[in-house]
Order: sequence, then C-alpha cells, then structure tokens
Amino acid sequence: MGEVSKLTGLAPHVLRNWEKTYAQLNPKKNSAGNRAYRDEEVNLIFQIKELIEEKKFTSEGVKKVLNGEQVVTESELSTDLRKDLTEMRVFLNTLLERL
Repeated sequence: MGEVSKLTGLAPHVLRNWEKTYAQLNPKKNSAGNRAYRDEEVNLIFQIKELIEEKKFTSEGVKKVLNGEQVVTESELSTDLRKDLTEMRVFLNTLLERL
C-alpha cells in the first residue's frame, strides 16, 4: 500500500476508504493482510482520483461512471437548461428566506 500511496499521492487511509466505497477497487491481500495492487487497480485509482479532484464528481457520480452509467457534467449542460436551473435556485433561495 505504501508504494501505491506514494505513486498516486493519496494517503493510505484514502485508499482503504475507496476500497470500501468502490466495489471495483478490490486488491488481493496476502496471508499477512498486505494489499497487492495490480496495474488495473492502480489505473482505476488514478481514474477515481481524476473524477474526484479534477472533474469534481461526488462519490455517487464516481460509482455511476465506474458502473458505465451515463453521467452529465455541468459543462455538458445546455445553456437553456443551465439558465433554468439557475432561475430555479434563485426561486428556491428566495422561498427559503421567506420561511
């Protein structure tokens, strides 16, 4: 785990948490309990890291991507839809202030 932690720039506790959160990340453990990451799993860690840090995905969004589901990012929203959502946010915030 130490080598993968250094390679990816992620703390060991983050890697352990991701193993619990993302079913696809499941390194084998030897009899001593040490994790043995394969190249595919290291690539998966880099993919998850990119989705979270660069593309600002939530854990649920990452799960959807890893499961092959279609996910629309904010940058992919149409201008009209973005305008409608902004108007809705303003309306809801105004309503909340009145309550």
